[in-house]
Amino acid sequence: MVIGSSSTGGDTYQNSVIVAEALSQKLGVNMKVDAVGANEAFKALERDGRGTTIMVFHDSAYLSHLYGVHGFDDIFTKYKIGPTVAINPGNAYLVAKDSPYKSMDDIFKAAAAGTKIRVAIEPGGVSEIGFSAMKNAASILSPGSAANIVSVKTGSQSDKNQAMFDDLADVINGSIQANEQFTQLPESDQKAMRFVWITARPETIEQAPDMGMGKTTRDDMLKYTSPKTNVTEDGKKDFTFDKEFFFLYNKDMDQGMVDAIDVALKDVFAEGKIQERQKQAFFIPNFKPSKEAAAHLGEKNAAYKEIIAKISGK
Repeated sequence: MVIGSSSTGGDTYQNSVIVAEALSQKLGVNMKVDAVGANEAFKALERDGRGTTIMVFHDSAYLSHLYGVHGFDDIFTKYKIGPTVAINPGNAYLVAKDSPYKSMDDIFKAAAAGTKIRVAIEPGGVSEIGFSAMKNAASILSPGSAANIVSVKTGSQSDKNQAMFDDLADVINGSIQANEQFTQLPESDQKAMRFVWITARPETIEQAPDMGMGKTTRDDMLKYTSPKTNVTEDGKKDFTFDKEFFFLYNKDMDQGMVDAIDVALKDVFAEGKIQERQKQAFFIPNFKPSKEAAAHLGEKNAAYKEIIAKISGK
């Protein structure tokens, strides 16, 4: 099982190990998780039509293609889409605790008044889609103001955090898991942050444990999701984004193997033990078999393609 991350400390690896262990036991196979990174994972997948190499990644698999990131092809035509297995509900945006911006409304009003709002993101994929949604919402709320929401292109989460510490960004993309600790610091601390937006659907956050994460409870998190925090998608409904993990297969992989993994995972989730492990690691269980997953992810791809096209003027 190759994954689209080169880190063994990140959410992709953590989630993949949980699923790989359960699937190995159910199928009676030896499954190893290799954190090789997105480009190498796709190359490995392309080379192996036998089905002995499979891949797990998240929405960046198709978002990076929409953003034109080098090395990312259209996964819906080049590969077989496998089942979804989990959601990481933690994708978030934060400001410094002493920031004049207390909410997304404050940010949009400042942009409408002509103030430049600097948002630290890692270009392409999950990190950027919320930024695109911000620009789209700004253009709907106050035409022309989207030009005042500008990206500060960085790398990893530590780079985005540092941009805030150095006062190079007003807002950063982060996560509940990585940044919650900074929200507990006193305002006088240079590293203190505050959530202003969690992109997950409220229905997703509602499935999280009551205690939430750290000292931020589930009810606290719901204050930063739709409908209490509004980032409009089209003037009528709010933009939301769940970071979903799913399988990818070589186009020539035998359909019988695809079906066998679907059946095995269905049984694993029916037993209920994997859900406990996922929730302990702050993942939301989300099994959809391959056919249903492909349709679902295709709909997300189409919706986000439209938003990206609007803000890019294409």
